[in-house]
Amino acid sequence: MVFNVRESNRSIKTKFPREVKEIEHVWIPLSDGTRLSARIWLPVDAEQQPVPAILEYLPYRKNDFTALRDSIRHPYFAGHGYASIRVDMRGCGDSDGILYDEYLKQEQDDGLEVLSWIEKQPWFTGGVGMIGKSWGGFNGLQMAARRHPALKTIITLCSTDDRYADDVHYKGGALLASDMLWWGSTMLAYNARPADPAVVGDAWRKSWLERLEKTPPFVEEWMRHQRRDEYWKHGSVGENFDDIDIPVYAVGGWADGYTNAIPRLLEGLKGPRKGLIGPWAHEYPEVAVPGPQIGFLQECVRWWDHWLKGIDTGIMEEPMLRAWVQDSVPPKTDYAIRPGHWVAETEWPPKAQEQKAYYLNKQQLSDKPVAEQAITVSSVQHHGLYSGVFCPFGQPGDLPADQRLENGLSVVFTSDPVNEAIEILGFPEFTVEVASDQPNALLTVRLNDVAPDGSSTRVTWGVLNLTHRNSHEHPEYLEPGKKYTVTLRMNAIGHNLPAGHCWQLAVSPTYWPHAWPSPEPVTLTVFANEKTSLTLPIRQPKAIDQELQPFEHPETAAVMERVILREANRTREILHNTITDVWTLDDFSDEGARMLPSNGIEYGSTNRNVYSIVEGDPQSAKVQCDWTLTVGRGEWQTSLESTSIMTADDEQFYVTNELIAYEGETEVFNKTWKIAVPRDFV
Repeated sequence: MVFNVRESNRSIKTKFPREVKEIEHVWIPLSDGTRLSARIWLPVDAEQQPVPAILEYLPYRKNDFTALRDSIRHPYFAGHGYASIRVDMRGCGDSDGILYDEYLKQEQDDGLEVLSWIEKQPWFTGGVGMIGKSWGGFNGLQMAARRHPALKTIITLCSTDDRYADDVHYKGGALLASDMLWWGSTMLAYNARPADPAVVGDAWRKSWLERLEKTPPFVEEWMRHQRRDEYWKHGSVGENFDDIDIPVYAVGGWADGYTNAIPRLLEGLKGPRKGLIGPWAHEYPEVAVPGPQIGFLQECVRWWDHWLKGIDTGIMEEPMLRAWVQDSVPPKTDYAIRPGHWVAETEWPPKAQEQKAYYLNKQQLSDKPVAEQAITVSSVQHHGLYSGVFCPFGQPGDLPADQRLENGLSVVFTSDPVNEAIEILGFPEFTVEVASDQPNALLTVRLNDVAPDGSSTRVTWGVLNLTHRNSHEHPEYLEPGKKYTVTLRMNAIGHNLPAGHCWQLAVSPTYWPHAWPSPEPVTLTVFANEKTSLTLPIRQPKAIDQELQPFEHPETAAVMERVILREANRTREILHNTITDVWTLDDFSDEGARMLPSNGIEYGSTNRNVYSIVEGDPQSAKVQCDWTLTVGRGEWQTSLESTSIMTADDEQFYVTNELIAYEGETEVFNKTWKIAVPRDFV
């Protein structure tokens, strides 16, 4: 589903203001002799009537894996008077070279050369906009910070200004067990696919074997940087927002893993900027779930027209932030629609926003602090199995289940039912005076919405490695038994708690498999007093909310023809061996197999991720990620198998990656990488 086009209620547009032609393959030469492969959609008369350009710059293979999603967006932009350009990065798809890691300076340098190449094209009139989701959203921000004169604006979706704070590697100083190895294994397999012989000729096999041999498992480098050092600062535009002086439109959804960056970008950037947060997962808003979907491509054209053509579309007269405040719903692991309403803010953070404090009182959340109580919070290692995935793509099973399944594994504090609806927008925070019996400990919290029937829907969550309480760059061990006052900021959220419902705060030192467990079982002592409180960012209704114009109905260009060779399928199961006390989460995604008649390419993939832990033994934690991928055409068939495993003891992490490649039925490559990395305050 990641690279498929989900069926939706969108309209299909086939007639545009400008007739569109597609150039299926273009080589973009770089100064070091490397060639990048590009596909371009543009008006047929662009050389007579030149146009601005839109660039999407990715490692995900334009000729097969992203071909379907590219086909509904890039022709749409071209039909509205733009040259829309999709470039495969160095070492990916049909492009030359090796991709050694995410977001390297080389990637940005290549991107600058792509911009210079665009400037020289006869169909180009001046002004480039970049758009991208996830990786393409990241490098859009990074390229904006490099200030190429041709780049005039960006639309960045599901991205971040801080690679350490909000990505698949670490969160709150904790190692993301759910995503670190999974994403490393994903890129190991993705990068191992060959270039297309129809594009690169007989050299495909030599370049494939070189790519297999030289492309490293990215996870090894990520594991060597367990604190926020220079490695993570590189490519984190929040290090100096002033580097970006062009307009930025930041877009995401509450179900996504990257939404925290949008408020930070609005607060930190000084130039023209806008934010849009819907209910969506990690997907473009015209097709994303949970819905409602919006006419996002029309919104993009309004943005492009304003900044690249100088047309007054009115988009900059609208509020800085438009956000979907979600209504209370019963807990489910997926939603087609997430009910709610749009609200607006003219600035971020909002001036004089009310902060509502709740204090701990035994198992309750109270309006006032009480005489100090010492509350013991013990470790339950399998706490978190019903938390859903860290970064949902909108697949069935992605979202958190009923939190009653988790609440007995943590310490829970519940408010009285509220007398009237309470709306929040922003970052809830938990400030706590806490002590630990171990020098290395985690603090995790969940904020839930409890309905009158007792069902508990997770609203947001957060984690803090307590050794990072003062700095993610310079962690410090805890002194066992000593009291510390720390503040844990949860993920930003917009939520409406209806009358009769309760707020609920759940506290634990574990959250498997999102957070890799501390080396030893931890017992926290939470001190309920005036220093310990849950703070909620209250939002009152504003007149500007009623003035918002509805988004247009979602529409796209027609998806390209494809033949389904194997249907997609997803299972996600939690297993408990009551004899060995092993808890296992088995998450399997068959992304299906397809054939594209336009180029004859057949491709498909499967991915299984297994997370296991023995209750009471944090050093038993294990993650295993398996991939199979196929790419071929006719007699040319290739396939890949990979297995990645991560474990740890009290001193080191152990990571193994194995990759096997086949041409037809013949094994042509088999390599295993093994590393042991010392635990660094994790």
